[in-house]
Amino acid sequence: QVQLVESGGGLVQAGGSLRLSCAASGRPLMLYAMGWFRQAPGKEREFVAAISWSGGSTNYAEPVKGRFTISRDNGKNAVYLQMNNLKPEDTAVYYCAAGPNKWPVRAADFGSWGQGTQVTVSS
Repeated sequence: QVQLVESGGGLVQAGGSLRLSCAASGRPLMLYAMGWFRQAPGKEREFVAAISWSGGSTNYAEPVKGRFTISRDNGKNAVYLQMNNLKPEDTAVYYCAAGPNKWPVRAADFGSWGQGTQVTVSS
């Protein structure tokens, strides 16, 4: 089982940027497709972005396309989410997740989760 720990959240003004990091331990990250999800207060958790085991393929939710970029460094066992032009509606707890080593991967296939990191965007 892979263990995941997110970091990099915080408070930022609208239009600003944050970079989230997800550190993995327990198993090599290259065994997994990886994803980022988020959950806003009173809402269900939703898919944000995913990346294949090699980093060669990515997928994004429509609300973040063109603003967020997912990347990974298998040598460092880490996954990142660069978030630019942040909006108040991006406020949520962001979770890193590991999924099966296939592509494309369904949101429902992600099974290992971190504890989350809070992102708050002020208007």
